[in-house]
Amino acid sequence: MDMQGSRTLSVTQQQAWEALNDPEVLKLCIPGCDNIEATGDNAYELTNAIKVGPVAAKFKGKLNLADVNAPDSYTIHFEGNGGAAGFGKGNAQVTLVPRDEGCELGYTVHASVGGKIAQVGQRLIDGVAKSMAESFFKRFDEEMTRRHGPPPEEPAVEPGKLKKMWGKLTGGGKDDAST
Repeated sequence: MDMQGSRTLSVTQQQAWEALNDPEVLKLCIPGCDNIEATGDNAYELTNAIKVGPVAAKFKGKLNLADVNAPDSYTIHFEGNGGAAGFGKGNAQVTLVPRDEGCELGYTVHASVGGKIAQVGQRLIDGVAKSMAESFFKRFDEEMTRRHGPPPEEPAVEPGKLKKMWGKLTGGGKDDAST
C-alpha cells in the first residue's frame, strides 16, 4: 500500500514538530491508540486497536525515527503484530514546511500487511488507511487548536474609519460647525 498527501496546519513548524514527537499528543490523535511510550532515543512502542472489515485486533508495534532533520523532516519505520489477525510494516517520510500562516505537513507512506488482514482485499485496506489518516489529521488539528488557540483572524476594518480618524487628527470633523 502506498499513500501520500499533505495538510496545511494552523500552527508553526516548531509547534507541529514538538507535537508530532510528543507521545501524549500522538496517543490522543492516532485512531485506536491505547498506549504509546518512548523506549529510547527516537524509539517508541505502541498498542493500537485496528479493524479492517471483519478483522479486528490489537496490534503491538514499534516505531523508530530515522533521518531526523529537526524541525523539517524524518522517516518513521514501523512494524506491528496483531497475532492471528496478521502484521503490518513499512515506513513514512514526514516533512514540515513553514508557510506564511502555519506550516504544511507532507507525508508519503509505503506499507505492507500480511495474515488475515491482508485477505480482506487491498481496496478495503486502502480505504481504512485513508480514513485513519483523515481521523488523525482532524484530531491533530483539534488538539493544536486546543493547545495553541485558533489561527489569528484579520481585524475587521469599518468603512470610513480611517477618514474619521484623519478628520480628528487634523481638526476637521463633522461636528466642527465653524466651517
